[in-house]
Amino acid sequence: MINLRIGGVPEHFNYPWYITLKNKEYTKEGINLRWQDYPGGTGAMAKALRSGEVDIALVLTEGIIKDIINGNPSKITQTFVKSPLIWGIHVGANSKFKTISDLEHATVAISRFGSGSQLMAIVNAHNNGWDVSKLKFKVVGDLQGGIDALTNGDADYFMWEHFTTKPLVDNGTFRRVGDCPTPWPCFVIAVRDEILENHFEEVKKVHDIINSCTKDFKDFDNIDEVLANRYEQQLEDIQEWLSITEWNDGKPISEDLISTIQNKMVEFNVIEKKENSGDLIRNMYI
Repeated sequence: MINLRIGGVPEHFNYPWYITLKNKEYTKEGINLRWQDYPGGTGAMAKALRSGEVDIALVLTEGIIKDIINGNPSKITQTFVKSPLIWGIHVGANSKFKTISDLEHATVAISRFGSGSQLMAIVNAHNNGWDVSKLKFKVVGDLQGGIDALTNGDADYFMWEHFTTKPLVDNGTFRRVGDCPTPWPCFVIAVRDEILENHFEEVKKVHDIINSCTKDFKDFDNIDEVLANRYEQQLEDIQEWLSITEWNDGKPISEDLISTIQNKMVEFNVIEKKENSGDLIRNMYI
């Protein structure tokens, strides 16, 4: 039995992992796969990959590309969720800010530097023609930190996944002034180089199992009700989310895709220059 540790955000995107773990599908293949929640998001998981705290992580595409370029000894092995992530742009319920344009000189709460919440704030600023170099950041750790910062006035707005934060909009904690979709597939699987070198076949088996689950995930009996209950969402919100979310069913990651994303990241000033895309990926299916 080989031990592998995997991390991801405790959100509905990762429910297929819960199903396959519950059904002991990895154990049947001689793999003791242990799950770790990372509510702090991609920045926290990139740090965990670097330290060896986890072997595999479900991370935001833009965040892990930037971190691998900056020396994270890991590779992207495939797209996990191939549809864009919809980032809600939130202010406190009593905020004076009413529209996205009001936020040009405001302070943005981010989970940590290098996180999706920071990188997408840069994308949003670029989309609106703002001077990215003048963005002001307040590090808050995670979603709860964002709630506290906006409630206490330590920051002015906070970007987090639209449907995860929808209950906070419904209950009046946040007010959403707009959305900012990622201009690329949102989640990828990243694996530490050492694990790929020593346990490639086991990692490939993990990919095979999760791809088999996500291929039919939307057809599972009452999956919308299960997700709504587990993640405390309104049923109609989960149904909308399911309708716009597409998982990868095992299609290999391509250098062309990573190159296209890097080009956009350079354009958005998220990374300084493009690297060889082949150095960022390890294909599981060639």
